[in-house]
Amino acid sequence: MSLSAEVPAADPTEGSAAPHAHGANPTPSKPGLFASAAADVPAGLVVFLVALPLCLGIAQASGAPLLAGMIAGAIGGLVVGALSGSQLSVSGPAAGLAVLVAGGIQQLGFAAFLLAVALAGVMQFCIGAARLGVIAHYFPNAVIKGMLAAIGVLIVLKQLPHAVGYDKDYEGDEAFFEQDGHNTFTAIFDAFGAFTPGAIIVTACCALLYWLWPKLQRGPLRMLPVQLIAVVGGGLATLALAKLWPEGRLSSEHLVALPELASLEQLKAALHLPDFSKITDIAVWKVAATLALVASIETLLSLEAIDRLDPLRRMSPPNRELMAQGVGNLLSGMIGGVPVTSVIVRSSANVQAGGRSRLSTLVHGLLLVLSLVAGASLLNNVPLAALAVVLIVVGIKLSPPTLWRAMWRAGPTQFVPFATTVLAVVFTDLLTGTLIGLGVGVAMAIRQQQAGAVVQVDDGERLLIRVHKDLSFLNKAQLKQLLSEVPDGRHVLIDRRNADLVDDDIEELLLEFEQGAANRGISVQIDLSPRDLERRAKLASTHA
Repeated sequence: MSLSAEVPAADPTEGSAAPHAHGANPTPSKPGLFASAAADVPAGLVVFLVALPLCLGIAQASGAPLLAGMIAGAIGGLVVGALSGSQLSVSGPAAGLAVLVAGGIQQLGFAAFLLAVALAGVMQFCIGAARLGVIAHYFPNAVIKGMLAAIGVLIVLKQLPHAVGYDKDYEGDEAFFEQDGHNTFTAIFDAFGAFTPGAIIVTACCALLYWLWPKLQRGPLRMLPVQLIAVVGGGLATLALAKLWPEGRLSSEHLVALPELASLEQLKAALHLPDFSKITDIAVWKVAATLALVASIETLLSLEAIDRLDPLRRMSPPNRELMAQGVGNLLSGMIGGVPVTSVIVRSSANVQAGGRSRLSTLVHGLLLVLSLVAGASLLNNVPLAALAVVLIVVGIKLSPPTLWRAMWRAGPTQFVPFATTVLAVVFTDLLTGTLIGLGVGVAMAIRQQQAGAVVQVDDGERLLIRVHKDLSFLNKAQLKQLLSEVPDGRHVLIDRRNADLVDDDIEELLLEFEQGAANRGISVQIDLSPRDLERRAKLASTHA
């Protein structure tokens, strides 16, 4: 399958060849994969550390083997990262799909569910090839900003329990109502009544390193991102606790729980394959279609959001992204992985860690693969509290007070959809909340469009109703109210020459007003453009 149907948007970082003599246009040259390796490799390592517990936690919440989450994360990094036109988007298992995945596995069984994932990938590829990714451009900016701010708030709220050692909820959960019956806020209340002293010590150490490290970075130390230092410091603090204070050591439930595979042979033996005998089962196709639709919407939303975070303001091609996601889900389903989408949390961590190109995504995918066969024993010493500190900082940067002040100053048409999206996402989930925000954004846009469309002026001799904008059924209520308030015996002039479009609902309303005006002693004059005369005459003949 080829991804050449859509060429990625121009990259502002791309260099150009030296200009030819005599003023000839220079030929742009694309930078190599390793052009920004000094920034991308450390960023990829940070994204790996963030993605690792999320891959495991989302797989666990979905009722899938932990290995299925790691497979999806690796494919999201290596396959989707290689094929995508986005420089900063990071793909992997998404919390927004956890409920769908859990329901699909329970309904079909894991082997048949893998077939549904593969079929969903084919559907996604076709959606992208049909160039339907353009729907991403119809989400208002205020809603996208609200979605990012909501993710920031959610990250902080969801990570506070992990920061104090209350690890009952799985990593990566974004839903308000949690699997254990709690919600986002009751989990925090319970967490602060069930401290784990060792986790609090680790959190304090990591926070201190976050504050100190930027002050210590000199020379080669600049290559080491603060997120990595914080996680390494958290791991060392965990080991020190085990030696110096055995009673305060962190148990396995407070640490990364990567499955240990001694060799590639064990990895191959642990893989699950799809059950192709279910290819004619309509239930498999229904699950596949649902996964394809939801995963595509979440991917497009994430892509729009990450482009807004890109300091270089590059624009990612949505259709190519959908095709890349389709290939990724096809392969994930074929070798035992859960579905993948573009994920805001990982992508945001990539941006904040200094990632500049897709190399950081590829590095994170490669590290996920290596961790399965070589790094499990080391990584299983990483405390979830240390990763919580990293994610809390990511969350705070996604929803800074300056953003809220800017949206407030922009006025109600921007702030209301923004704030609604934030609240809706926090109290529902990412997809539901964003769609609610979209609905409010559309309603605000309609209201703004209607404002000033029709004005009424009374000069004493006649009543002038002037149309300044195109009129549709959305303006019907306002115009009907004005016409109903016209006093008996008045002369009314309706000037609609400035309207390029007056739909049939409005035309019928005006015709009805004219037909009833004589009974009230009202004389009506309508000024309209010549292009509307013929259409209005036809409508009048049918209305009569």
